[in-house]
Amino acid sequence: MKILTKWLRAYLPGLTVDDGRLAEDLTLRGIAVEGIYSLGEGNGSLFEMDITTNRVDAMNHYGIAREAAAIYGLKLPELRYALPEVRPAARPFSVNIEAEDACGRFTARVLRDVKIGESRDWFAGAEVATYFRLLEQKMISNAVDATNFAWLAMGQPTHAFDLDKIDGGIVVRRARKGERLKTLDGVDRVLDADDVVVADHKKALGLAGVMGGWDTMIMPETKSVLVEAAWFDPVAVRQTARRHGLHTDASHRFERGADFNAAPVASGLVSAILLANGGWIDGELVDARVAGAEERTALRRPVELKLIEVWRILGATEDQEGITAATVEGVLTALGCGLESGVGAVSGASGVSNNARANSDASWQVTLPSWRLDLEREIDLIEEVARVYGYNRFANTLPTFGEGVHALPWAEKEAAVRGVLLAAGFHEAIGSSFCSAAEGALTAPQVGQIVPLGNPLSEEAGVLRPSLVPGMLAMVAGNLNRDVSDARLFEMGTVFGGTTNKVEERPALGFGAVGSLPEESALHAGRAFEFYDIKGVVEQVLARFEMRAMYFDRFPAEAGITPEWLHPYRAARAVADGVTVGWFGELHPREAAARKIKTAVLIGELYLDRLYKLPLRRPVAREISRYQPVRRDFSLVLDEGIAWETIDWAMAELLIPELVDWRVREVFRDARLGKGEYALLLGATFQAQDRTLREEDLQEFQARVVEAVGKAGARLRV
Repeated sequence: MKILTKWLRAYLPGLTVDDGRLAEDLTLRGIAVEGIYSLGEGNGSLFEMDITTNRVDAMNHYGIAREAAAIYGLKLPELRYALPEVRPAARPFSVNIEAEDACGRFTARVLRDVKIGESRDWFAGAEVATYFRLLEQKMISNAVDATNFAWLAMGQPTHAFDLDKIDGGIVVRRARKGERLKTLDGVDRVLDADDVVVADHKKALGLAGVMGGWDTMIMPETKSVLVEAAWFDPVAVRQTARRHGLHTDASHRFERGADFNAAPVASGLVSAILLANGGWIDGELVDARVAGAEERTALRRPVELKLIEVWRILGATEDQEGITAATVEGVLTALGCGLESGVGAVSGASGVSNNARANSDASWQVTLPSWRLDLEREIDLIEEVARVYGYNRFANTLPTFGEGVHALPWAEKEAAVRGVLLAAGFHEAIGSSFCSAAEGALTAPQVGQIVPLGNPLSEEAGVLRPSLVPGMLAMVAGNLNRDVSDARLFEMGTVFGGTTNKVEERPALGFGAVGSLPEESALHAGRAFEFYDIKGVVEQVLARFEMRAMYFDRFPAEAGITPEWLHPYRAARAVADGVTVGWFGELHPREAAARKIKTAVLIGELYLDRLYKLPLRRPVAREISRYQPVRRDFSLVLDEGIAWETIDWAMAELLIPELVDWRVREVFRDARLGKGEYALLLGATFQAQDRTLREEDLQEFQARVVEAVGKAGARLRV
């Protein structure tokens, strides 16, 4: 935002530092000045400022002046505006707040015989035309200029209605579904039942806190004006603005939390500018408040602050005197806090070397200013003391730390998984923690376990991701769209489930691959990455964990078990010790087409929370036997429905110490076999550590192998 130093100095006549020093001091205290531009002799400088969202109080000239006054110990005068004498009204203007959860305060002032025309420099030091010219702010009429001047001056959005076009009084309510309103930008809008509107007794007049309505716009012939200054709930304003695709100066401030007590002052400022051309005030200011909103903002409970806690958190300073009770009181008072002294039961300021211990028991009950909703706890006040005092004035010392660094319980397992994927040629990536509701419903491991955001940035980021698959697909598609045809990526991150009231977090691994195998793979250079390549990577990851049995299986498409984002015939489930630990395979053609992907994408996800329950497999060095190994082959016939994992599991359960290796030697199909059968050549290697195996030993082992595979559904081929 743009700030004029000429305007700041009008609030602070005692400000003697030059503009460069002022910019530096503000920046050091978190009110960042990004650029300084000279405006010529007598006009000072223009500050281009970057104000963080939590400091809405500093998004105006008076707020910046307050910061400067705190830094330099100056007295900032209160904003007061002289108004003509009020004439008694025949009856008070009616204001009714129905939507009490969305509007906490609404002030209304009636002005009569107003002359709409050019704005005047209506009080000494506040040169409206000059300020607007320097800010390149277009001057339109005194009605529009007055409301613009109010938010530039003190950050409070206001609005002026043509009173003669209002039927009855003002009602702040929820819109009626389907109700129509033409806003000041000329757009005819259909309102939602959740929208908050300022209305009269018959129709909506404007979107509360966002934009006024066309029908009550101030015109040159307007004679009676209703000046509105209100406080609207940030969430309600944000939701209304997002629904209608609007972002205005008013919504920008209301969304971040406006000052509950600023409305009457802003009303007086706008009224003073309007009445400078003539007119009079009809009745007293109407001020409707909601007690609950006032308690949450302007009447929050005091926070206890102890000086010894300030010392403990902030440590030593470069100044010998350090931070004293007077320093704390001066800073907080300048920022608008109310302080009531107290005595804390504190003794022994351990670790404080250059502070006066005489005041170590000083404490205060701090009343928080209505314009600083970001202040809630003692630590917030300590941060304000440090910020205004100057971080550059603290001694360069390291904080004390008496304990060692403790790794997370799953850190070693996480490192093992990462190492396997990096060795397999994958690159680690980081995706967004949000996804669209449609993507969440598609990839969630459990139906309905999707956590929506209360205030999403967009529809594409409306829920917390229940899976890493949406982000992985976005990254793979992003590479393809940028002509990176070979990509192998993985992400280890947190996914979310449960409900809005109880969000559950768990670690997961997402991976995706597209294109050809790396050139360094001499045997397969140029071959496309396919299903069994990604299966091999998953096997390598699972092999790092100790488990009794691990296998892969698949299901018929009509079973409805395979995730919808996977190809129904080119996907598999990974199971460890009887627990599903992940899914992987080729991306479903429907999803590929939706993302305009024309090549095969291998994608998968492992549930690390389940995998981490297993211990890591520890390498064991085994002495090489000096005795001859013996290999035996078994020609088996199996039904097509029996996978190798079944035979593999049966062999593992034999627990024969001398059985050191078994593997598939050949797989073939022959018309002479039964229908739906295939042949498999199983090779087994036997070797003892302490003796040469005899024929009777081998006969026994062979018999046990035949029995085991027979129970698994295989028979010897004859």
